[in-house]
Parts: sequence; structure tokens; C-alpha cells
Amino acid sequence: MKFISTRGQAPAISFGDVLLAGPAPDAGLYVPETWPALDWSRLAAAPRHDYATLASMVLGHFCGDPDWKERIDRITRDVYARFSDPAAAPLRALGPHRWLLELFHGPTLAFKDFALQVLGPLMNEALVARNRRALVLAATSGDTGAAAVNALANRSNIDLIILHPRGRISDVQRRQMTTTDAANIRNIAVEGTFDDAQAMVKQAFADRDFAARHGLAAINSINWVRIAVQAAYYVSTCLALGGRDVAFTVPTGNFGDAFAGYVARRMGAPVRRIIVATNSNDIVARAINTGVYARGTVEATISPAMDIQVASNFERLLFEALDRDAGRTAALMQAFERSGTITLDPPVRQAITSVFSADRVSEAETAATIREVHARTGLLVDPHTAVGLAANRIAGASDDVVTLSTAHPAKFPDAVAAATGVRPGLPDRLRWIETATERCDVLPASIAALKAYITENPRR
Repeated sequence: MKFISTRGQAPAISFGDVLLAGPAPDAGLYVPETWPALDWSRLAAAPRHDYATLASMVLGHFCGDPDWKERIDRITRDVYARFSDPAAAPLRALGPHRWLLELFHGPTLAFKDFALQVLGPLMNEALVARNRRALVLAATSGDTGAAAVNALANRSNIDLIILHPRGRISDVQRRQMTTTDAANIRNIAVEGTFDDAQAMVKQAFADRDFAARHGLAAINSINWVRIAVQAAYYVSTCLALGGRDVAFTVPTGNFGDAFAGYVARRMGAPVRRIIVATNSNDIVARAINTGVYARGTVEATISPAMDIQVASNFERLLFEALDRDAGRTAALMQAFERSGTITLDPPVRQAITSVFSADRVSEAETAATIREVHARTGLLVDPHTAVGLAANRIAGASDDVVTLSTAHPAKFPDAVAAATGVRPGLPDRLRWIETATERCDVLPASIAALKAYITENPRR
């Protein structure tokens, strides 16, 4: 299996290379050269597989190498055995034709654990085999950072610098990052938005000499392996529901989780439709509903992991909607980078809307959904999950719809308590972060400041 850039001007690379890669040298994102296919009819007829087996199977389709498949199988079995629910990604019925897919049973209580707990050890093993060391550089709107810190702490051949927007994530999200005592982890609070932090990371990778000199690697959802691993819980859900056609509602910021559903569909899983649910930072919803992909001003909301106005993974979907025309993809993305807006041709938008629908959910609707779900079911849901549940209003009443519950409510206790009067507490195993000492540096939203920080602070 080889991987190619969405912009067509970079050489194809192997699974081992894409595992360690950030953006392609031409600024595009890597995608598989061809789409592998699951034997869905055989899979659906077989006895129920455990989650680790399915995850290994899905990711294994993208590597094509027996040695990598052995590593993937070993690591996935170890990772998902440590989740707090034996199913890893359990389904909870909410009513007729409605389910909640709980993706918060990993060590940091968010869906990011599914991919990063696998990616971390895989990356480290690849680096050890090549006698290399990498500096992983990433921006987070909250959950990726905590999951990355947990997954990469004390890895022998990896250092991590994680950027988050100062004052724009929850206290729990911040403390999950900043209370680590691992010597290979550094946290930076950026004086700006997530989009500012993400732009700094992209600019660092775009300087090829700088990236090579410091051994930069990526674990954001620009990393293809992140997307492929997350596709597994779409496959497991379709199997758990008897192989029927299923629609998924996905709370979306950077679009990686939603694109993982598209990957599962391309591999043969019966993912009938993907409903993209955004908060007021609705660049993806506007692109799907109007055909105009236009950067807006980032608004701070009670669902901060979705406070994003440049959705990196949208480029991968655009590439597919353009029938993999790399030249047109590059031209459109370069135009967006210059002007902050592009308009999709009707055939391109039609290709997208054949799979995707979208809805924008307000702050008041998010809070009302948290309150209503608690009153009706006794469940507490975090605000990102609530955005997804609210967006189900655009699905048909008889459609089978699974909403991705992307985080534990205790990660956003203020928002949940304001809506319900009930303050969710952290699991016992995480309460230590509430009083632990934090360690974090502050930088302006400047690529020059970030480069100077990396250069002047040797790896620990």
C-alpha cells in the first residue's frame, strides 16, 4: 500500500513513512493510493469480533506488510484491553432508531484515545527500528493534546510539543496536558485561537529545512493513521447493529472524525449517511449546505474542541469529490489559503452531499439538549455530544442514527452543571490532576516565536 498527496506533487510513500509524516512536501495531505475493501458479507456473517480484532483488521488493510500487521495486532490488543469498558466503543440505545456510541472509555476520556493510544507506540517502534528520534509538533483544541500527552509520555524516541489556545479550553482539558511530569513533553499556551495554533504548526512543517533539522512529526488528524484507526468504530457499530445501513451524526471541528466515517464507507461498511454537526464555528456545515467554504471568525463556545474555522481534513474530502484530481484540489486549496474562501462547483458539492448532511447548533440549543437528555434518560452528556444529538433533527424519524459521544461529561463540568444543575465528577483515576502542579509556557501566535522556542529549548 502506497500513500499519495492530495496535491499531487509529492512522491508516493509507504505505510512506515506515512506513520511518521505530517503534511506532504507539497502541502497536501496523504491518502491511500487505492481504497482497500473489507469483505463485508463475510465479516457480517462471521461470529462477533472483539474491538481490538476489528481495529487491527481495519488498520492492517492499509499497511500491506506482515511485520507491520504483527505490530498493529499486538498494540491494538494491548491498548483496548486497558479501556474502562470491555467493549471499548459500546452502544447505548436512546430510543427507537437512535443510539449513542460512547467513545470516552479511554485513559483521557475522549475519542482521541482510540487513535493516539495506537499511533504513539507504533511511531516509537518505527523510530527505534530506524534509529531516529522525532519531535512531534501538534496543535489542539483540547482533546487531542490530552490524548497525545498520555500516549507519548516517556516514549524513548519521541519528544512532544503541544500547542493549545490559551483560555479557550476547559480546565480539565488543560490540566490533563499540563500536569504531566514526563520529561519529553512540553506544553505551550498560544495567545490566540486554535486556528492560530494550527497555522503555526503548519508553517513549521512547511519550512522543510526547519522540519528536517528538528525531525518534526505529526499526530494531529493530518496524520493518515489517525483517520484509519478511527474508521474501526464505524465498522464495529455497523456490525453491532446487524449490518444494517446506518447514519452517523458526528460532532465536528477539524473534520477528521467525520472523514473516518467516509473511510469506513469506502472500505465497504454500510455507512449510509454522515451528518456533520457543528457549533457556531460552522465552516464545514456552510460548505455542505451552501457550497461555499469560507473562513470565519472563531467564536468561543461551550463545546471548545469544535471552535475551529479551518477544517484541515476537508481537503481530503475535496480530493475525493473532485474524483482525485490533485491539480484541481491544489488550485482550490491554494485559493483558499490566499483569500479564505472558495466556491464548490455543483458536481463537487453534489458528490459531497450524496454522503454528507450538515446542521449548525446554537449555544442555547446545545444547553437545552444537555438538559433534555438528562431529564428524559438520566444521562449526562458533554456539550460536543449534545451538538450531535441536536443535529439529529435533520434525520428522518425512521432512520437508524448513531450519534458519536466524543467525550466524558466530566471534561466539561461547568457547561454540564449550568444546563442540568448536576456537576459530573472525574473518575477516581484522574482526580489527581485537580491539585497537581501545572507546567506550561506561553507564546504569542507567531511562527517566529514557535521556531525560536524549538531552537532555544533543547529536547529533554
